[in-house]
Amino acid sequence: MATARPQSLMLGFLGIYGLGRATAVYSGSVIEVFERIGVSEEAVRSTLTRMVKRELLARHRRGRKVYLALTPRAAAVLEDGHRRIWETGAVNRDWNGSWTLVGFSLPDSRRNERHDLRSQLVWAGFGPLQNGLWIAAGTVDVVRIVEDLGLADAVTVLTAQAMKPTESADLVGKAFDVAAIAGRYRAFLSRWDVPRPAEEARDDLARQLLLHTDWLQLVRQDPHLPAEHLADGWPAVRAETVFRTLAARYEPAAARIAAALLDEIALPPGNAVTAAGAEPTEDT
Repeated sequence: MATARPQSLMLGFLGIYGLGRATAVYSGSVIEVFERIGVSEEAVRSTLTRMVKRELLARHRRGRKVYLALTPRAAAVLEDGHRRIWETGAVNRDWNGSWTLVGFSLPDSRRNERHDLRSQLVWAGFGPLQNGLWIAAGTVDVVRIVEDLGLADAVTVLTAQAMKPTESADLVGKAFDVAAIAGRYRAFLSRWDVPRPAEEARDDLARQLLLHTDWLQLVRQDPHLPAEHLADGWPAVRAETVFRTLAARYEPAAARIAAALLDEIALPPGNAVTAAGAEPTEDT
């Protein structure tokens, strides 16, 4: 049933049932939740292992059970996703006419750094205007990106406005694959804007996780382009309405099912996060 990668589904699950809660969840109950969406125990364990190793989850032991809690790093990722879903939205109606420009030139000897920078820029809503010059609509803070990558000295960051003969609409068409973005929203609508979406799913908890994961992947790939430079009938408008309607529909029953399934412990005050340790493979 699940079409997204297990880690994407896990991030969706943690965004709903982990973010903002000073608790850790038993790995065995996570396996029970994911069984409802067709993800195997082996895949869940493998995903949890990788997330512990990447310091996205921290282990807490109670007897033979292992409970997992978000680390600050994971919380930052999930908070960004929460903002994109519930605050930023899928349609940029408040663009002020400015662009953030990032220029860089890294030789082939630094191709890995160049790849990492490009990946982070795409995540932040940038598109390549021309060789070594990337743009994003509005004012985008890229300090954390370049500092985390150790590239502050190799990158130039500016804000600017288009001036004739350049038009902002031309910049949108040159730097971003607008057709591909629209296609992703139409694919979302084809799955969810139907009389009985995810009918094959076991219950509303399964539907909730599938819906949130699909939507989060969409908005994280969306550069949030100015609505005024997008085609009439831009599919993100309808898609966002469908997402919010279904999210509200699934939430009550999903929350009840999750409360019955999830085995959680409260984290001690001041000890909400512990260092990432070995693989979470104890008895479940």
